[in-house]
Amino acid sequence: MIDDGDQPRPLGQGDEQPATTGPKTPSGERSFEAPRTETRRTTALMILGALVVVAVLAAALISQVARPSTLTTLRAGPLAEATPLTASDLPDIEQTQIVSPRPVSSEQLAALPQATTFGTTSAAPLDPAPDRAPAGKVARPAVAVPVFVEPGGEPIAVVPARQPLGIDPNVVQSDTWLSILDERPGWALVALPSRPNASVAWMFTDTPDVTISTTPYLITVDRAAFELTLSTDGAVTGRWKVGVGKPGAITPAGRTFLLAALRDEKSAFSKVVLPLGAHSDTHQTYGGGPGTVGVHTWPTTDVYGTASSDGCVRVPPEALQVLTDVPSGTPVLIK
Repeated sequence: MIDDGDQPRPLGQGDEQPATTGPKTPSGERSFEAPRTETRRTTALMILGALVVVAVLAAALISQVARPSTLTTLRAGPLAEATPLTASDLPDIEQTQIVSPRPVSSEQLAALPQATTFGTTSAAPLDPAPDRAPAGKVARPAVAVPVFVEPGGEPIAVVPARQPLGIDPNVVQSDTWLSILDERPGWALVALPSRPNASVAWMFTDTPDVTISTTPYLITVDRAAFELTLSTDGAVTGRWKVGVGKPGAITPAGRTFLLAALRDEKSAFSKVVLPLGAHSDTHQTYGGGPGTVGVHTWPTTDVYGTASSDGCVRVPPEALQVLTDVPSGTPVLIK
C-alpha cells in the first residue's frame, strides 16, 4: 500500500464491509339441507360445475398477472442480488444462448496467475472503455473461479473468493467483490485488482459459484479539480477537496473499484485505508507492499487541493468516514 510519506506500519485487520444493498383467507362451514328432489340435486351439480370453471379461469388470470415482467428477480441480501431467470420461468420470451466456458481442471486452475493486488495478469485484456462510469453491478465468487479472455475463450487468471491485503506478516483476507464493466448472457466483464492497471477479464456468472449484486454508489476522482465526488443512485451525496499523486507519481486514471477497508490503529497517517483495484505506475513496490493505490486521510490539511502524494488519494477525515461505509466492489472512476 502506498502511504504517501511515512513508511506504513503493517496493516491490521480490515473492517468487514458489507458489499451493501427481504392469507390466510378465513374459512368456515356452510350448513345446508339435503335436496328433496332430483331436480334440486341436478341444479346443485350445475352450480358446482360453474363454480369450478370460474375458479379455473380465475387461477389462470392470477398466474398471468403475477408473472415477472423483467429478465431478473431481486432477492434480499447484502446488496440487491440479481438472479437470472431460466427459460422455464419465461417460456414465451426468446432466450439468448449462453456460451459455455472452457473446462478448467484443478491442475490448470492452480497454474493460473492470481488476480489479487499482489498478482500480475499479463494475458488479461485492457479495459475497452476506461472513461465510462460502470452501471453499479458487482460480482462475488464464492470459490476460486477462472476468468477468461472472452466468453468461451482461454482462461487467463483465477479470482480467489477472498483477497489477501496488507503487508507481511500482517496480511489479512477480505471477500472478493469485483466491479462489472459489461455483460453478455451468462457472462460479466470484471475489473481485476491485479497489475497491469486496467486489466479486465470475462467471468462466467451462470453458476451458483458467483453472486451478482448491485451497489447504488459511484466514486469519481477529478484529478485536475482535486475533487472526489460520491454519487448515490445517480445523485451527488458528497463532494470533497482532495490531494492526488504528484508529478512523476501520478494517481492512475481509469476505472477501478473499492477493494476493501483496512483498519490500522497504529498508523501515523490514517487509521483506515481503502485500497483500490489499481496500482502506482511509478512504484512497483512501496513500504513492503505491492504499490496498491489507496484512499486515506492525512494528518495535515495543506495537502488537500494539491498534487503531493505518491499516487494515493488523500481525503479529509469526514470524507473517509463516509466512504468507509461504502461497500466493496463499488466502482471508482478516476479522470
